Amino acid sequence: MTTTVNAVGAASHDGMGWHGIDWGQAHRMVRRQQVRIAKAVSEGRWNKAKALQRLLTCSFYGKAVAVKRVTENHGKKTAGVDKVTWNTPEQKAKAINSLKRRGYQPQPLRRVHIPKANGKLRPLGIPTMRDRAMQALHLFALQPIAETTADHNSYGFRPERVCRDAAAQCFAALVSKNSAQWVLDADISGCFDNISHDWLLANIPMDKTVLGKWLKSGFVEQGNWFPTQAGTPQGGIASPTLANMVLDGMEIELAKHFGAKTSRKRRKGKVNFIRYADDFVITGATRETLEQAKLIIGDFLIERGLSLSEEKTKIVHIDEGFDFLGWNIRKYGGKLLIKPAKKNVQAFLRKIRLIIKENRTAKQENVIRLLNPVIRGWANYHQNQVAKQTFSEVDHAIWKKLWQWLVEGIPINHFVG
Repeated sequence: MTTTVNAVGAASHDGMGWHGIDWGQAHRMVRRQQVRIAKAVSEGRWNKAKALQRLLTCSFYGKAVAVKRVTENHGKKTAGVDKVTWNTPEQKAKAINSLKRRGYQPQPLRRVHIPKANGKLRPLGIPTMRDRAMQALHLFALQPIAETTADHNSYGFRPERVCRDAAAQCFAALVSKNSAQWVLDADISGCFDNISHDWLLANIPMDKTVLGKWLKSGFVEQGNWFPTQAGTPQGGIASPTLANMVLDGMEIELAKHFGAKTSRKRRKGKVNFIRYADDFVITGATRETLEQAKLIIGDFLIERGLSLSEEKTKIVHIDEGFDFLGWNIRKYGGKLLIKPAKKNVQAFLRKIRLIIKENRTAKQENVIRLLNPVIRGWANYHQNQVAKQTFSEVDHAIWKKLWQWLVEGIPINHFVG
């Protein structure tokens, strides 16, 4: 291992060091250390877990895999406030040696805004490449603990878990005739922006010095620096895991009041909990049960600096249905159906129209090349639900007009209109 470090350092000038790393061995080492951390946590040996975390964050292979991750993801060409990206093997090899705890001081985030579905803007904080790599490195050491202590029915931003898993759990909790008939459809107001820094520093099991520097680094917008008093910025690699760890424990809190669910016994009040990131639903036998659950969750969130969104949080009957992760979940005559939500379909159609509007003068084959992955992606997302009829309607609406344009030569702006 020492020989590899020396080779990388010596060869970084001619670009051979980066390609000389044994990446298979590097990934195996990181994975092995993560398994050891998870095992120590499951055994309650927190001091050993902390020592293993420190060993991983100081290892050469851990740093190398962290640099590899941030230079090969979708944001690799997006720079932070320093306008620096790592594109060459020499820069990547040099970056490995720059990931040191001693003297580390993160730079402010570059603030950008992206539109949300409700028309508002979502603020994102873009760290520098070095800060991203440091976050990835410490995330390797934090994620085993997060996975070991996570709520059983938490599905967002977790390895090997996707949206359809959350939908499947909703189906299992609501499909039976004897299932809960009421649902608390909840959303946390400004989750990432309002998390208490004090709670994070007191409860997140990672290097407190590094975490504190990340939280207080501030952000730059229009050339001005602004301090951060609360929240963990959306855009950082470690932010989703930190947010998940803040919200983990809601399911346990509900179990304290309504009893734990076992294979033979249902939870009191038919209470089930399903969460994806900061969106979650709770099922209940009665509206009163869910009113009580709402108060329990509210008290849980206050300690962490959070609160439920009054605008998006509501209690509905299953016959009325609710939207969750782009699907509408509702019973029709006692039969539970999960199909694409109207808002999701409308957003999909708007995206199709926008692509065609922006390519009025493009060749037919180029427009088809742009449309195909969008339509295929939407269909793949919904393919595991009751989406056949809805997709057929959307397919018919789009391709009927598009086919006229392609085959009969009708101008493209006829379809856009």
